[in-house]
Amino acid sequence: MSYKLCGKSKNINRIVALFALLLGLLPLQLTANDNAEEEEFCAEEYIMDHVTDSYGWHIISFKHKEITIPLPIILYDQGRLVFFMSSKFHHGTAAYKGYALGSTKDTKGRIIKLLGNDANFTGILEKNREYASAPVYFDISISKNVCALLINIIILCWVFLSLAKIYKRNTNRAPKGFQNMMEIVILFIRDEIAIPLIGVHKYKKYLPYLLTLFFFILLNNLMGLVPVFPGGANVTGNIAVAMILALITFFTVSFSAKKNYWLNIINPQGVPWWLKFPLPLMPFIELVGLLTKPFVLMIRLFANMIAGHIIILGFIGLIFIFGAMTTIAGLLVSPVSLLFYVFMGALEVLVAFIQAFIFTLLTALYIGMAIEEAHA
Repeated sequence: MSYKLCGKSKNINRIVALFALLLGLLPLQLTANDNAEEEEFCAEEYIMDHVTDSYGWHIISFKHKEITIPLPIILYDQGRLVFFMSSKFHHGTAAYKGYALGSTKDTKGRIIKLLGNDANFTGILEKNREYASAPVYFDISISKNVCALLINIIILCWVFLSLAKIYKRNTNRAPKGFQNMMEIVILFIRDEIAIPLIGVHKYKKYLPYLLTLFFFILLNNLMGLVPVFPGGANVTGNIAVAMILALITFFTVSFSAKKNYWLNIINPQGVPWWLKFPLPLMPFIELVGLLTKPFVLMIRLFANMIAGHIIILGFIGLIFIFGAMTTIAGLLVSPVSLLFYVFMGALEVLVAFIQAFIFTLLTALYIGMAIEEAHA
């Protein structure tokens, strides 16, 4: 959804839109048509529409024309596979073969299936009309976040396969340029994270996973800060992506754990017996701690990344809020918002590296604890 400014003057629309473009916000609506029906700016909807997933990659809206990259809609409904492009929805205003984008509080952002006489409806949806609908239970569509994940995976593969070819061609030559920068990061993860936390004799087994984890999170963090395609997708700020990364770490730790690790959870050493029998208080606490480790990883990554996007969008929203009041207010707030945006953008770049480092560090720590041998 796009938003327009509320106000009587079309000049402030143009001025504020100019500052919005300076901020790199291409998805905003730019219009100077006084006769067009305008929608009042809502900061909450504006922020949520930009940080949540969607079925199309919105590029820009200009003079009531939406420029969007359509993505595949793939539904498995009652034993049949339904496939079409998201452009058939016309940005949520139309239905296709009885499917539409939900508009209510409970269904917004999801694909719904129209029921009754509208079960096979294709065309523009009527405004303010209630449609009987049901959710689609098997939605395997290529959403914006999924598309961004695929693009970032391709970038990662291209970078590291290119580096591997360079190393094969020049085995005795010192690295330089981008190759040298990447080698510094790889050696840092090996020497400062993997070896100290996992052990010099066991780190090689887990180093590929740690490197993949670090660069995957880092690239997705950085691409989320790029306001134009193929950036701008809030991948690591999506709770599902953060959860999957945390679960992969959890299962890696669990399947790598030694016998001593599990025995220490069931019967913690150095704990008074009355904390273990008859009420197994300490084993229960240890078990809860085991399950909260992936939860902490998930929340740490998700909360930090989505918070940065929300703060940046909040500063940008101030332009439209004050610009809708008076022209002077919009002009005064716009450069201030621009400065705060630049500051927060630089801070988010730092946070992108820090979150990738912390996730990798904690993963190595958990693996090291799980494979530690019993002390004599």
